Amino acid sequence: MFAQVKAAQERLKGVSHVTPIMTSHTLNRKIGAEVYFKCENFQKIGAFKIRGAFNSISQLTEAEQKRGVLAHSSGNHAQGVALAGQILNVQTTIVMPINAPVIKRAATEDYGATVVEYDPEQTTPEAAAQNIAAQQGYTVIPPFDNLDVIAGQGTVALEMFEELGQLDMLLVPCGGGGLLSGSAISAKALSPHCEVVGIEPELADDATRSFHTKTLHRVKNPPTIADGTRTASLGEITFPLVLEHVDDMKTVSEAAIMEAVQFLFFRMKLVVEPSGALGLAALLSQAVIPKGRIGIIISGGNIDATTMNTILNT
Repeated sequence: MFAQVKAAQERLKGVSHVTPIMTSHTLNRKIGAEVYFKCENFQKIGAFKIRGAFNSISQLTEAEQKRGVLAHSSGNHAQGVALAGQILNVQTTIVMPINAPVIKRAATEDYGATVVEYDPEQTTPEAAAQNIAAQQGYTVIPPFDNLDVIAGQGTVALEMFEELGQLDMLLVPCGGGGLLSGSAISAKALSPHCEVVGIEPELADDATRSFHTKTLHRVKNPPTIADGTRTASLGEITFPLVLEHVDDMKTVSEAAIMEAVQFLFFRMKLVVEPSGALGLAALLSQAVIPKGRIGIIISGGNIDATTMNTILNT
């Protein structure tokens, strides 16, 4: 699988940014460890999702690309697919929940995608997407449960280890497990002794329960502020990959997530969405005990003004 991550890196050259790694002396003193942030909030579309989307769509046949693609997403995957389609001249349709963040829907449409709404209280995103895809002949680009998507997301950690060398710990946000499983595959190939820990909100802890019980658990439309983690469960592909390559899973409270967003904004001058701040939330709340050299993946920075205002004034 790591060979697929390396191949994805080649496809993404000149398409995705090699995002910066940033540090905070204040944070290092506070927790007694060296922390390195991989800032995918500076990625195209403001999140890591362009990596998996482009890697997947670019490998479709000419006929599949001509028919167009469809994805379901609350925001970042939607934008990734839309931009990848724009770059590759492929028509894109995105199924989004009616409560998707306004800023993410607007950006998706700005990249040229057609947005179709669904009510998450009435149907699942998968069902809504499959119905449209069957009618129109579109190829579905899953948000996480696809090997090409996972390989693309794995390039985030690949870049990090290429720049930093060995790490003692890597903290990765977890929604459907695409970024987490891809990152863990890269970590175990390049820094075998690195402890990879997936981080979820307490209100959306399906992957954590799945990991510790070795049985797939599900949640329905969890009310967490970290909208990028509102997936129902890990996937048929990501679940076994997480079990194989990830060392532990931890959860953090909504208060801890907001504290992390505040720290990143006020102390590091970084705009980070709640889902992207999960790794730091785990350190600040001591859900994860720090040790040595720690890598944290900031998965994205797409946060609307209302949500950011609420967090900063809490």
